Amino acid sequence: MNDLDTIITQDGSHTLFSKKFNQIYHSTFGAIQESRRVFIELGLEYAIEHFSEIKVFEMGFGTGLNALMTAQVAQNRHIKIDYTTVEAYPIAIEIAQNLNYDGLINSNDLLKLHQQDWNIKDTINQYFTLQKIKGELEKTIFDTNDFNLVYYDAFAPETQPELWTQEVFEKVATIMVQGGVLTTYCSKGYVQRNLKAAGFRVEKHAGPVGKREIIRAIL
Repeated sequence: MNDLDTIITQDGSHTLFSKKFNQIYHSTFGAIQESRRVFIELGLEYAIEHFSEIKVFEMGFGTGLNALMTAQVAQNRHIKIDYTTVEAYPIAIEIAQNLNYDGLINSNDLLKLHQQDWNIKDTINQYFTLQKIKGELEKTIFDTNDFNLVYYDAFAPETQPELWTQEVFEKVATIMVQGGVLTTYCSKGYVQRNLKAAGFRVEKHAGPVGKREIIRAIL
């Protein structure tokens, strides 16, 4: 039984609504504009300026939009990016193939991202490799500790409070390099406090349309 509804956000891009979690995957003000501001502008652009090689960890693969936009940057700018993501609730291929992101950002890779087998690393384009791990972040054992960029895109704390604790952010910190950056749409006070307690320096930045503040945290 499908518990996901596809809806159109205000910038014309699709998002999904999860009936299971009673949560929307992206801002109703625009999925693409939100991902571009939170993860590409504040996260990826920062990492490109500060690191010679980019290793991304994404918490919550979801619709694949963040990975898609990152793969496009890698290809357009000839920057090698190694991308790993953890997702406990993958969406069906039938839903993914109807999302309209490729047409809106002039890409052809969305279905390829979703069709890739889980738990293996594969090449999406000559500059972008992807490994999708099916499972829960809290139970995932990582074999690396050199991520320099984290996209933290879990469902909101009201729905999944266990993913926004000090302990979880401490675990994320253990797989990152010193000076690595984490970006997230969530700027709640206790999330900021938990990030600081886990060793991050928290910055507040202007959010996308419809969101006053978002967070960039430096380890």
